[in-house]
Amino acid sequence: MSSGAPRGQGQVVRLSRGASLSDFADKINANPGSLVQEMFNLGEMVTATQSCSDETLLLLGEHLGFDVQIVSPEDEDRELLAQFNIDLDAEVDAERLVSRPPVVTVMGHVDHGKTKLLDAIRKANVVAGEAGGITQHIGAYQVRVPHDGEDRAITFIDTPGHEAFTAMRARGAQVTDIVILVVAADDGVMPQTIEALNHAKAADVPIVVAVNKVDKPEANPDKVRQQLTEYGLVAEEYGGDTMFVNVAAKPGIGIEDLLEAVLLTADASLELTAPIDGPAQGVAIEAHLDKGRGAVATVLVQKGTLRAGDSIVAGGAHGRVRAMLDENGKPLSEAGPARPVMVLGLTAVPGAGDTFLAAEDDRTVRQIAEQRQARRRAASFANSRGRATLETLMEQLKEGEKTSLNLVLKGDVSGSVEALEDALFKLDIPEEVQLRIIHRGVGAITESDVMLASASSEAVTIIGFNVRASNKVREMADREGVEIRYYTVIYQALEEIDAALKGLLKPEYEEVELGTAEIRDVFRSSKIGNIAGCIVRSGVIRRNAKARLLRDGTVVADNLTISSLKRFKDDATEVRDGFECGLTVSNYNNIQVGDVIETFEMREKPRA
Repeated sequence: MSSGAPRGQGQVVRLSRGASLSDFADKINANPGSLVQEMFNLGEMVTATQSCSDETLLLLGEHLGFDVQIVSPEDEDRELLAQFNIDLDAEVDAERLVSRPPVVTVMGHVDHGKTKLLDAIRKANVVAGEAGGITQHIGAYQVRVPHDGEDRAITFIDTPGHEAFTAMRARGAQVTDIVILVVAADDGVMPQTIEALNHAKAADVPIVVAVNKVDKPEANPDKVRQQLTEYGLVAEEYGGDTMFVNVAAKPGIGIEDLLEAVLLTADASLELTAPIDGPAQGVAIEAHLDKGRGAVATVLVQKGTLRAGDSIVAGGAHGRVRAMLDENGKPLSEAGPARPVMVLGLTAVPGAGDTFLAAEDDRTVRQIAEQRQARRRAASFANSRGRATLETLMEQLKEGEKTSLNLVLKGDVSGSVEALEDALFKLDIPEEVQLRIIHRGVGAITESDVMLASASSEAVTIIGFNVRASNKVREMADREGVEIRYYTVIYQALEEIDAALKGLLKPEYEEVELGTAEIRDVFRSSKIGNIAGCIVRSGVIRRNAKARLLRDGTVVADNLTISSLKRFKDDATEVRDGFECGLTVSNYNNIQVGDVIETFEMREKPRA
């Protein structure tokens, strides 16, 4: 040990993600400079205030004999809230609990009719406004159903239908009590049906299967029941405990039966209760930036009651609830458990899946949001930097030779941007090309996005997902030479970016054999040198083609060129197999009878 850094005896040190060496030094009462020296001895150059990656902190801890524990984001958040005397997991007295509506997530394969089913339930048309008929956003809606003489409410969460939104669909399952698995009777179980089923099982929630499109002539609902038996979903009529309901969303067949099945499953399998009093807690399901209203978040209240005027914090965003709207845009004064509402008044756009909570005053929520933002920044900075070791310094210098595709992502809602970024990093990116996302945000493309793109030393493309740039911003982009691309369907964006990444690669060439010729005779010429009298054995011999000379199967000369080619006394551009010709090769005279001349060309290889 050098520089007087303390030695730990297995002592536990808890550090948050992206902690600096100064933070570490504070925990062990050491001088930050001594830890910088230790890191240098370990072959890493880190300043005292720089955010370190988890690996760096663990490496240093092991070296000094400390048991470093990186605090998970959830624990970190709990500790932060504990400073303000807020406990999300506090036990609730039984007398405070009231029954609440079930929260239902609709899942299933793309184009199996999830949104059409919700349309039939809500008597509203969402699909008409969705690009390509694919749901691009998460929405939440509440419907009221008469059941056993009571007016019961059910909350529905509509999750996007295609696989790029797996992360968001998984989050949908976290707030869910029951999953409706939609399977088309004419199509059967598909890959995403199984994927949705796995999400529901991982979240440990009961499943009701809606066998859709039973009105089609080719529909086979029994086949769906048999297929799902393989995945552990056995219908009640087969002696299992899963309710299967035949529905046809377009004509509206079986909708009441489905809602009844949901309520029966909720009553039989779940005890759905929540405290209605106290400060509200819940989840931000979706959020976007509205031109006139600012940040608009769709939140699902899980505990307590949210009222207009409450101070709330959601992820790194905070603010006061200026107004609350239901799914039809009508104002609400308060929202109880399992009620989804649109909230206006946040300072920023929260991420899809961020927890939200109401606090006593504006100061508390602002401090929580600021500390969350600072921690997120530190963690993302540490991860983006990677480990700067002595060995990687040369690699970093070499990285200048790599080509990179730099993107600024802007979308209409945070969930879409997050899903697009997630999908982009899952693309099969070759090693010699880097994909960098230098900024992502919610809302229209602004002048600051263009300035950010033009300020970069490399070319940056701005991707607008369901958002546009104003004329002023477009003119600025043209002036600065910044490319803006617009997309409404996520697949199209992924395909084009994948193609762009492959286009950045240096072309690869492969050798393609053109033909071979056997030397039958050699003619000496004082003017030209040795002329080979040949017969073409295969393919074609072309003038100016690259060639190599083989003698008894061994290459004796490479990098040759067919400098002249004749048929009898006439010049020829090419001679095909079975014909005789005379030819000369450049820069090589030692040719003999029986040698074989092999010609080839280099062709660009298409990228897979």
